[in-house]
Amino acid sequence: MATSLYHVTTSRVGLRDQWLGADQVSQSAFRSISFSSRLSDFSLESLKTRNNVLSKKNYKVLLVKAKSNLDGMDIDISLSPRVNSVEPSKTVAISDQATALVQAGVPVIRLAAGEPDFDTPAVITEAGINAIREGYTRYTTNAGALDLREAICKKLKEENGLTYTADQIVVSNGAKQSVVQAVLAVCSPGDEVIIPAPYYVSYPEMARLAEANPVILPTSISNNFLLDPKLLESKLTERSRLLILCSPSNPTGSVYPKKVLEEIAKIVSKHPRLLVLTDEIYEHIIYAPTTHTSFASLPGMWDRTLTVNGFSKAFAMTGWRLGYIAGPKHFITACGKLQSHFTSGACSISQKAAVAALGLGKAGGEAVAVMVKAFRERRDFLVKSFSEIDGVKISEPQGAFYLFIDVSSFYGREAEGFGIIEDSESMCRYLLDKGQVALVPGSAFGDDSCIRISYAASLSALQTAVERIKKALILLRSGSVAVV
Repeated sequence: MATSLYHVTTSRVGLRDQWLGADQVSQSAFRSISFSSRLSDFSLESLKTRNNVLSKKNYKVLLVKAKSNLDGMDIDISLSPRVNSVEPSKTVAISDQATALVQAGVPVIRLAAGEPDFDTPAVITEAGINAIREGYTRYTTNAGALDLREAICKKLKEENGLTYTADQIVVSNGAKQSVVQAVLAVCSPGDEVIIPAPYYVSYPEMARLAEANPVILPTSISNNFLLDPKLLESKLTERSRLLILCSPSNPTGSVYPKKVLEEIAKIVSKHPRLLVLTDEIYEHIIYAPTTHTSFASLPGMWDRTLTVNGFSKAFAMTGWRLGYIAGPKHFITACGKLQSHFTSGACSISQKAAVAALGLGKAGGEAVAVMVKAFRERRDFLVKSFSEIDGVKISEPQGAFYLFIDVSSFYGREAEGFGIIEDSESMCRYLLDKGQVALVPGSAFGDDSCIRISYAASLSALQTAVERIKKALILLRSGSVAVV
């Protein structure tokens, strides 16, 4: 009988790969895992596998062939060097791993995904339901429904001090799509994309998809993970095309003060090719007295800035998949051109819901204020709790719903029955194994000394998680120190 080779995943978490014969696929492809027998085998090391970034001048394609005995034909199954240069999202992988464990009956507390645990406000959901009932289920224009784009313009004017017209807005299937389309629209092969670290996990990969080079600028926990303007100035070159700023930040929760942004703006103004993309998706999740400043509102920066925002976080609309970008018409038209070939317009039902969301009032009104109040209570609890743990360093977040803590003092310790904690990935595996808490390693965000905790979970769940993490770290602290 003819036999073909298939590349399949052999665990429910999608992280362990091997080549199997066709007769083995049905038995192995969906093999479940148990916490006791398989969790110790879970390794984020597999996520490190990637090809080096391939420059435009040096594409080296590795030909991989699958052979079928049916006809003796070799089939070229190689992938694009552009795709090979991209690393899978660790946040998605770990969230999927935690979900699989929960489905298998393991009481894992999932603090990896950046998704509010609140329901979408009723006014918004009703607008979506009414859109379906009223037959608003056809394509909208590619850039988004006019009433939504006009509502976005009104919001940006009243809340951010930014003046745009509807043709300077493109609505996309989530803010992530808006960001990647902007990167592809303005970057050429060999350009440099300046990215402060810690960064949102997808930014460097988006640059690589555009065949641009991500230039990572480190920040420090002692400076609240804010980019030092002097460091930025020292790293800019004639190839610098795009600076990406995320404020409030994923993963740190840091918020850029207006004074720091003004210093950055002065530097940007000296470089004619340099544009700035600001990811403001967490804008409304911010803790007073901290305030948000849109970079495009600073003197001379409107023409240089692409502003991305959306509805997923503040309005608890992650599954509705809706974001937008605003900027000078020349750049926005280019983003719309890409979208016309990628996805066309966003979901019509979601767009009607978004109009209702923007109608809730400034900063989302009372509905969002209730969520922010809960996030602040959770943040305060976590900051207090982890401040009491010897060896943990903290920068108090001023926005978003993440705590990015430095646990590097525990590296080099050996845990009985687990092994040596070498880095943030092994720390997260250890806490998943011993504490049954799913977190994200800082290496995913460009800072291996830290781990990210999402507090988009109930206070009771966070209280339990903290107790588990404390016990696991105390055990680690009492363990032996490995000799390197």
